[in-house]
Amino acid sequence: MADRQMTLAIDTVIELEKSINAALSGNKGKALASFEKLSKVEHEIDELRRTVFEELTRGSLLSKDREDIMHLVKRLDEMADHVKDASRAVILLLEAAVLKELWEQFAQTAKDLVVCAITLRKAIENLGTNPAKAMELAKQIDKIEGQVDEKYLKSKAMLLEHAKDMDAATIMLLKDLIEEMEHVADACDDTADYVRILTVSRETP
Repeated sequence: MADRQMTLAIDTVIELEKSINAALSGNKGKALASFEKLSKVEHEIDELRRTVFEELTRGSLLSKDREDIMHLVKRLDEMADHVKDASRAVILLLEAAVLKELWEQFAQTAKDLVVCAITLRKAIENLGTNPAKAMELAKQIDKIEGQVDEKYLKSKAMLLEHAKDMDAATIMLLKDLIEEMEHVADACDDTADYVRILTVSRETP
């Protein structure tokens, strides 16, 4: 079930990227379809989190293993929440006059987020079989998060530069989108930090 949740969490990031690319190309229908799919996936993630917690409570796993799984599941759930919030902003912005270069910037950020999420899954998968590889992948996530940080600052600068060309409501929604995408990267990196902790703890005799 935890593995299923990992897969779904990555799916939400992929659907966010699809919705932004659809907005960039002016395909509102495709953007809405991605949002609806993302919303369903996020709901399933919530249900899985509850089920995993219930099973862990009544299960026979060692206390340490149980806590590790709970922490990972909770972090993945938080990442999916930020993805959904970012996607909501995208949908609302479909009716606004957003400059193409801003959508292009968001598409680049979304691409980084997909790479970040996929790398995180690989890191978690390697925890039990190849701790050194898991550590290496977790470090890669740090670099990707740094790239997202750079794009975050550039997006804010672009928003300031073009503020006079947009109304206040659009600016607020763009700000929300920029910040939620940054939160997705932060949540991914936070989970990677926990992977590093687990890697070290499992190598300790």
